[in-house]
Amino acid sequence: MKHITIKDVARKLNVSVSTVSRAFNDKYDIRTETKELILKTAEEMGYRPNPIARKLIQQRSLNIGIIVPEFVNSFFPEVIMGAQEILLEKGYQVLIMQSNESWETEFNNVKTMVDNMVDGLIISLSCENQNIENYKKLIDSDMPIVFFNRVVEDLPASKVVFDDFKWAFFATEHLLVQGHRDIVHLTGPKNLTLSKNRLKGFDAAHRKYKVPLGRKVACSFSMEAGAKVALEMIENKEVPSAIFAASDQSAIGAMKVFKEHGYEIPKDIAFVGFSESRLAEHIVPALTSVSQPTRDIGQTAANLLLEQIETKGLFVPQTIVLNGRLNVRESSMKI
Repeated sequence: MKHITIKDVARKLNVSVSTVSRAFNDKYDIRTETKELILKTAEEMGYRPNPIARKLIQQRSLNIGIIVPEFVNSFFPEVIMGAQEILLEKGYQVLIMQSNESWETEFNNVKTMVDNMVDGLIISLSCENQNIENYKKLIDSDMPIVFFNRVVEDLPASKVVFDDFKWAFFATEHLLVQGHRDIVHLTGPKNLTLSKNRLKGFDAAHRKYKVPLGRKVACSFSMEAGAKVALEMIENKEVPSAIFAASDQSAIGAMKVFKEHGYEIPKDIAFVGFSESRLAEHIVPALTSVSQPTRDIGQTAANLLLEQIETKGLFVPQTIVLNGRLNVRESSMKI
C-alpha cells in the first residue's frame, strides 16, 4: 500500500505544497473553504502525517523511557501502569526496558533510550548500582531524569521514594508487640538506600522497646535467596521466633522451606514481608506485608518528569516521599 504524502495531496488538488502545509497547520493565511477542501481530500486519500518528520520539526520525540530492574515482582509493572496513565494522556509514548539487576545492562538500556531521542527517563536502579557517574553526565547534559524506589541521594535529580524507615519500624514494632524478642531481619542488597533505611527502621523499633538489636542476615530480593537463608538457619539450629524480610519474595522463599521442614507459621516462626506482592494474600498462611502506593509512585514520577521537560532549565529537583500501610495477616499473628 502506497504511503500518501503531502505532495500527493497537493498534486491531486493542483495547489502548492506550502498551501497544503498551511491547511494542516491551521494557519491564518488560507481561505476557510480551501482549507476544508484540502483536509477533506487528504482524509479521502488516506493521508497520515509523518510522525518522525513532525517530531524532528518539534525537536521532541514524545517518547519517554522507563527502565526497571525486573518484572518478576508485581511492584514495577504496577508503577509503570501508573506512569503510563499520566504520560499517555499527555500524548507521550512509553518505551520500557529492564536491567535484570545488571548495571551493564542498565547502562546499555539508558544508551539505547538516549540514542532513540527519548524526551526523558524514569529509572529504578539495579542492585549493583554502578552507573552513578554516567547519570551525572546525563544530568549535566540536561537530560530530564526522575529516579524512583531505588535511588542515589547524591544525584541532583528528582526522586520518588517510599518512607522505608517508617514502615520498617512499624513492621518490626508489630512483631515486638506480638511478643517476639528474637527477630531476624533479612536485609536487601546493601548498595540500595531503601535497604539501609529498612535496616535502620528495624533497629529503631528494637531501641524503642528496649530490646537487644535483632540479628541481620544478608539476603537479596529473591525467593531463592530467602529459601537459602532459611535452610542455613535450620541446619545451624539458629531458627528465630520471627523474621522481618526486606521483600515479600525473600519472606515467601523462607516460609516455603520452613513449612517443608515441619515448622508451623506463625506458631513456630512468624513472618512479615515488604512491598505487598500479589502472592502475599494467596499463600498459606497469608503474609503480613508493608503495602506501597505503586500507582501513585508511577504517577508522581511521570508528573515530575513532565514538569522538568516543560520548564527546562528552570526546574528544581524535588524528592517526594510517599506513605503506605501495614497489612496484617495470619503469618505474624500470635496464636
